[in-house]
Amino acid sequence: MDPQVPKDKYNAVWLVFFMLGLGTLLPWNFFMTATMYFTSRLADPLSKANSSANATEGGSRSVLQAKFNNVMTLCAMVPLLVFTCLNSVLHQRIPQKLRIGGSLTAILSVFMLTAILVKVALEPLPFFVITMIKIICINSFGAVLQGSLFGMAGLLPASYTTPIMSGQGLAGTFAAFSMICAIASGSAIHDSAFGYFITACAVISLTIASYAVLPNLAFFQYYQQGQQNIPSEDQENKMDLLKKDERQKSAGDDGKKTQSIPAIFKKIWVTAFSVCFAFTITIGLFPAVTADIKSTIANGGKWEQYFIPVSCFLLFNVFDWMGRSLTAVCMWPGKDSKLLPGLLVARVIFVPLFMLCNVQPRYNLPVYFAHDGWFIGFMILFAFSNGYLASLCMCFGPKKVDPSEAETAGTIMAFFLSLGLACGASLSFLFRGLI
Repeated sequence: MDPQVPKDKYNAVWLVFFMLGLGTLLPWNFFMTATMYFTSRLADPLSKANSSANATEGGSRSVLQAKFNNVMTLCAMVPLLVFTCLNSVLHQRIPQKLRIGGSLTAILSVFMLTAILVKVALEPLPFFVITMIKIICINSFGAVLQGSLFGMAGLLPASYTTPIMSGQGLAGTFAAFSMICAIASGSAIHDSAFGYFITACAVISLTIASYAVLPNLAFFQYYQQGQQNIPSEDQENKMDLLKKDERQKSAGDDGKKTQSIPAIFKKIWVTAFSVCFAFTITIGLFPAVTADIKSTIANGGKWEQYFIPVSCFLLFNVFDWMGRSLTAVCMWPGKDSKLLPGLLVARVIFVPLFMLCNVQPRYNLPVYFAHDGWFIGFMILFAFSNGYLASLCMCFGPKKVDPSEAETAGTIMAFFLSLGLACGASLSFLFRGLI
């Protein structure tokens, strides 16, 4: 190690990036795992009594309840794609502090509003519309936050992409565990939801505080200042306007900046499309298909209440997090291996496997994997492979280019990650409709 490079004292930068990764996906995961609360408020008022008496029957659901998961996923992933694209193009013109700090503050405001609305009575349709608007806002700001974060991590050693991916994985685990605790408390669903969303506000506030500390850490300052000396780089967080003007003039003279994105994309396109395909399959199935799988062994017992929170959301997020975290100690196959995209393509097998589980209601396909154990086994493999293989792609992308291009490569990878999420959200309608 170069003796001039300061140490990451107490792993402080690593921990800040972990917290930022946590804050990136925590809002979406809190909304996704709170589907029981949201759908309970979307029941038809005229048939609410009948619905509660036959809660396990798919036919008792209102139109808004039946479409909630698919529309929620679409309203999340399309803005994520659009704003990730905008961030990739405009990140040089907007200061880093505004993009990251402003996005976190906006997300916190939306969650505070969500907590307040728990106590406000609304008709199902207005509640549905307001909820979707909040999901659009959260994922729009989340896209800017995620793209900026991966771009910033591209300036640091490859291992500093891992805490982001690991933090994102833990976000889902934390959200699922919080929901299970809320159910176990025995409180009314509205009371549990209020505490649930207040918990999210507290974690996002802690993330904002962590980001405020980052510019003061010597290890982070070293890599930021090192990039400042490279004339062809895509600069991130320079508040000195004079230097910024000089840099732009320099870029205009040599003409490199205008051609950087296509040139960089040529170097990383395989990795970029690989991560896109990974999340297309994942979001195509989770949660639109997997959240509708019913237990065949609960027989009306307690397990029925916990089956989806535990077997779907908690298991997915725990094993996804484990897969993401494993890249801190193991990066096999290597960044130039053809096996990595091959393994990601092989994950398409999960589409028929989940569709042939006990998804209810169903109209076309038979049930081949009825027992809960099949679903749990598929979910573990599905989640772990997503976390590990997608994290490898995100780590390798910025390292396939020159250091001066790493930041732009990071934002391109974030864009293709979001493209995969949007494609998966669109495919979820098809996958669910075929069952």
